[in-house]
Order: sequence, then C-alpha cells, then structure tokens
Amino acid sequence: MNSLTLICFFYTIKKKAPVATEYPFRRKAERSAIINVTNTTKSYAYVLQQGPYLPAGYDRKLTAAITMPDNQPVLCTQISTNVCISAYKKEGVSLRYNHKFITMNRYDRRKFLRDTTMAGIGLSLLQPARLFGSVIKPQVRIGLIAVGLRGQTHLEEMLKRSDVDIIAMADPDKDMMAMAQKRIAKAGKKAAVEYTNGPHDYKNLLKRDDIDAVFIASPWEWHLPQGIDAMNAGKIVGMEVCGAQKLQDCWDVVNTYEKTKVPLMMLENVCYRRDIMAVHHMVKQGMFGEILHLQGGYQHDLRTVLFGNGKDKNNVDFGEKGFSESKWRTAHYLHNNGDNYPTHGLGPVATMIDLNRGNRITHLSSVSTKSRGLHRYIEKKGGADHPNAKVKFVQGDIVTTQIQCANGETIVLSLDTCSPRPYNLGFRVQGTNGLWQEYGSGASDTGRIYLEDVSPYDEWEGSKAYLDKYDHPLWQRYSKDAEGSGHGGMDFFVDNAFIECIKRNVAFPLDVYDLATWYAVTPLSEKSILEGGQVQAVPDFTKGAWKTRQPVFGVSNEF
Repeated sequence: MNSLTLICFFYTIKKKAPVATEYPFRRKAERSAIINVTNTTKSYAYVLQQGPYLPAGYDRKLTAAITMPDNQPVLCTQISTNVCISAYKKEGVSLRYNHKFITMNRYDRRKFLRDTTMAGIGLSLLQPARLFGSVIKPQVRIGLIAVGLRGQTHLEEMLKRSDVDIIAMADPDKDMMAMAQKRIAKAGKKAAVEYTNGPHDYKNLLKRDDIDAVFIASPWEWHLPQGIDAMNAGKIVGMEVCGAQKLQDCWDVVNTYEKTKVPLMMLENVCYRRDIMAVHHMVKQGMFGEILHLQGGYQHDLRTVLFGNGKDKNNVDFGEKGFSESKWRTAHYLHNNGDNYPTHGLGPVATMIDLNRGNRITHLSSVSTKSRGLHRYIEKKGGADHPNAKVKFVQGDIVTTQIQCANGETIVLSLDTCSPRPYNLGFRVQGTNGLWQEYGSGASDTGRIYLEDVSPYDEWEGSKAYLDKYDHPLWQRYSKDAEGSGHGGMDFFVDNAFIECIKRNVAFPLDVYDLATWYAVTPLSEKSILEGGQVQAVPDFTKGAWKTRQPVFGVSNEF
C-alpha cells in the first residue's frame, strides 16, 4: 500500500541545527495522532494545527514538506499562530493563514532542502483535527421540532438555501404551525408534513426515514428529552439555547451521543455576533496577552415577553392565556431561582479560552437578589387587584454566577431579565495586556478598549477602529449573505455552520460537550443559591478528553 509522508523541520529560538521528524501514513488504513489524511478521488488534504503559542512578540514559523504520491514534494512555509495546509495533487498549493490564500508552487527536493535551512524561529506541532472536508452530502433534509417564533427564524434561514429541503414540522400549537406553513408557501416551497397531535407527536416525525437532521426550538423543559429521542432515532440535532432542568439531563445527552455517535450542535448564536468574533480574533492574535478574566450575561428586560396575550400591550397574562413564550417561559420564574439562561453570556467567552478544548470549568457559585420586578410590573400594568398580582415569583431579579477554570481564568455571568433596562450582555475580556468591555448591543462602536503601550496611558479608546481592523474572516466573507438574517446576522452564521458541517460530515464547532457544560450552569446555580452561595463542582462531561481536544470554533473563514 502506498504511503504519504510528512516531514517537519523544527527550530529552537537559538536556531540550532534542524531536526527532521518523519511521519509515515497509510492512505486509507490509518488515522494518525499527528495528522488526519483525507483521501478523495482527486486530492489529498492535510490539516495541521500549530501550538502552543509562543510569548507575545515572537514570530512563529512552520516549514513542512509534504511528499505527494507521485513523489513530488511541496514546500509550505508561513508565519502564523494557526496553520492549515491543504495540499492538492495538482500544480500549486493553497495555504490558509488568517483566512487569506497564499499560492505556492511545487519545489524540487534540492531546492526544498536549501530553503528549509533558512527557516526561522519554530514551534511544536499539536495533535490536529480534521476541520473541513469536501461536500459528501449535497442536500440536507430537515425536520423542525417546535415552530414558534424562534423555530420560525430557523425555518426562514433554511428557506433561503437551495441545499436544504424542509420535510416535516412538529408543534401542538396549530396557530404557529399555520404561520410556519405560510412562510414556506411564500418562499415557493412545498408544504411540510405536519405533526400537531399533542406534545408527543414529534416522535412520529422522528420515525421518518427521509429526515437527516432536526432543529429543536421548543420550550426549555423539552429540549433535552427531544434531543435524546432524536439522536436515538438517528437524527442529527441542532438544539436551541437554555439551561438544563436537572444536572442528570446533561449527562443523559452526553451518554446518548457517546452511545449513538449521532452529533448534536449547540445553536448559540451570540458566539457569532460580529463584535464578539472580532474580539475572539484579537484574543487568538494575542492582543490582550494571556487572558485572566471574562464577563458576560443575559441582561435583557423580558417583562413584555413573560407577560401578554399578543394583542394588548398592557396585558399581564401568562400560562394558558399567554402568547408565545409567556405560555411557558414565565413558569420557570415561578418555581426556580438560578441562572436560567446562561449560554448567551458563557458561550462567546468559552470559545475565547478554549473551554472543553485544552481548558474546562471546574467550579461555580451563585447568589441572587430578592424578587421584585415581575410583581411590580403586574401591578403597574394590570393593577393591584389583578389575579396575577397575588402570584409569588421565586426567581430573583438578578443572579450573579462566578466561575473558575482549570487554566486559572475566572468568569462572571449575570442574569438580569426582570427589571427595566436597555439590552446589553455585559461582555468583558481582560488579559495581561489590556481589556475590551462592551456597553451596547453589539455595534462595533458600543465598546471600549485599553491596550498597554498602545492606548494613551490610563485612557479608554473607542472599540470601532480595533473591531473593524480585526473583523473576523467569517464576517468578511459572509457579511452580505447574513444581511437580513435574524439577530443582526448571527442566525445566518450559526445555521450555516450546522448545515455545512452536516454536508461535509465534520465535527460541529459547538458540540454536545459544550451544550452539556453550558446547560449545567442552571441546575448548579440553583443548588448554589439554595445553599447560600456554596461553591459547586462542575462535572467534566468530556471525561478527561478536554486535555487533548483541539479548538475548532472560529479558526477559519469556512463556517
């Protein structure tokens, strides 16, 4: 059997004589811990990932010779912190660095040996992951479980695509189902098969053999049971955000994935917010130095969401008389007190410090204020004599959660949804060299930055110039495609990643271990508050694999 050979030359900072290390691979029989080799009829793809990062100010250079099956070596050299090399069996090679293409030609062996002796400062090679691949499934057949207002935003994104077929939808709310079917008809597509016979009719949707994947955008208590049912039925899952009802639910979804190997993507759209991705890019470039502390949260006045019938703006009904989320979401404020919506604040900062991929959350503790805001709102809108004015809410108005990480970082999350306030998720990213802090709702000019030896001493700078300069390559590439999509374009990116990963059969950038970890904040914060703020150990849902799993979120301009 023919073999492929990768030869890498490494140099110390003192520029000692190079040491050549050779790694042989069998094309089909083996997957190496050093490199994954993807074999297609026309190309051989190699993915390398560089690390660990050197101290700020040092250059990084990788020189690699990839011997093709026709024994023609290719020289690939580029300064970077993350390097992906795709070597194709054709004239010329494309190398991705900071998501820009650099074309290189084949070298003969003599020229390669001459050039590699001139390489500069080097690094060690980490175990890589296969990040991207060729499309192997050109069309994805989709089912939707729950087509309320959030489910319909996913439906809208799918209707824009020519590589997706909407097969079926399940929702016991026939009014929402009718709204969803109207959207399909407006797009000129075939009506989806409906499953509206009660809350468990989604199970009949899962029995179909013409569905590849499902979106789950149901009320929170249904997320994990429906996701587990879907994986057991062989359906790939895209799951919306919330928190777990019980800690065991998080283990159940992880164990189901490990048993079935059916993947699940966490659909945390705020990870794709444009300013967040620019800051993510800056973090990975070392602009803030070594990261020490991060903050985020869900600071959003939800009183008009938690109450109302969809018609009268002064209506304060919820439950059976409510509309959309007030039918079910408000009940969680009646019975629980914790951070019930942690992923919007945690997800974006988690990707910056590689949680579950070289780092993990170890402990958390939470405290809560008293509950005042919802009762005050009911009395203000409905009057002191309104029946709901007698309702007692358990959920505190503001919940603060402190998180500790294995690599020494701390995170603070804030849940603030019951009080009058403008929308702001309260992000802060602070390192040894400076920090970014936002005070708006995602615009590039609603934040401030301070970088030591760059910014005027002891003075904030506006964030716009920095965020424009470090605009993430994903947004540079797809900003036009994202125009008009929900939440300022974020919904395009998260749904695009879901579909493109399915088409290529590659790992999701936000996976089941991320979901379990982020969802676990809710039950653990509830327990901590009940115990007076006691510190809670956070399970390692990866069972130790976090030590070797490699970062995949935001490493290219692909998806």
